[in-house]
Amino acid sequence: MKSRGYWLVLLAACLWGTNGTAQTLAPDGAQPIIIGTLRIALGGLTLLLIAALRGGLRDLPHKGNRWAAVPTLLAALSMAAYQVFFFAGVARTGVAIGTIVGIGSTPILAGPIGFIARGERPNRRWGIATALGVIGCGMLIATGETIHIDLLGIFLAICAGGSYAVFATASKGLIEVHAPEAVMAVTFCLGAVFVSPLLIGADLTWLAQPAGALVVLHLGVVTAAIAYTLFAHGLQLVPVATAATLTLGEPLTAGLLGVFYLREPVTTMAVLGIVMIFTGLVVLATEKLPAKAPAA
Repeated sequence: MKSRGYWLVLLAACLWGTNGTAQTLAPDGAQPIIIGTLRIALGGLTLLLIAALRGGLRDLPHKGNRWAAVPTLLAALSMAAYQVFFFAGVARTGVAIGTIVGIGSTPILAGPIGFIARGERPNRRWGIATALGVIGCGMLIATGETIHIDLLGIFLAICAGGSYAVFATASKGLIEVHAPEAVMAVTFCLGAVFVSPLLIGADLTWLAQPAGALVVLHLGVVTAAIAYTLFAHGLQLVPVATAATLTLGEPLTAGLLGVFYLREPVTTMAVLGIVMIFTGLVVLATEKLPAKAPAA
């Protein structure tokens, strides 16, 4: 079961890795922060539909039928904060650096947060995989000819990574009590309410174009609803820190799409970075499971 959790989270990360490529196809006038707000809103509604169709909104009687207010609000606020911090950081540092710093900082922060909040002690294999992944992310950052370092932008991107780590930790506790689809639906819908003021006065005319509508549909349905459904089911089976490290599949996928779909130039450093991230994910995903005790 644990190995199944690895692959579910990794598949979700691969879907998230299409975010950047999809946004490049958006029409002129589509601002990244508005796209992100529409993504969480449509994703929340789609997750609500998925949860309803799968019966996830009906609480199991033997597990109690009350939602814990603090973890639920914490997960929703963390998801909303992630959107704001991430896009603010990207605006100052650029897409490549902002994305990689945000994603790369998540597993580093998730380890201690998961240990403090849940007593989950990361093992040596997690440490090796995380180190390889973070080094690989650093190599991807270094592929640019010029690197603009904006300290505030870097700080905002790290805050985004921390917000996501808190979201994963809070969601893990909720998933232990409620259906995974329901947890994602509730947290996303609440998160969408928190960021909805960003849409006030925003120019949404680009949504009338087929490319704009398709981009938002892809981001909201595929990279939010479907991906987070997979992530939630995987998070049921693996520790928070492990799930966070597996999300490094996102920059791996984004890097491969950049090379093979967007025809971005390939450098030796970029190839090494992709190889490092892939190696780290293999190290983590091929962890041997403890043998089951023989039946008495």
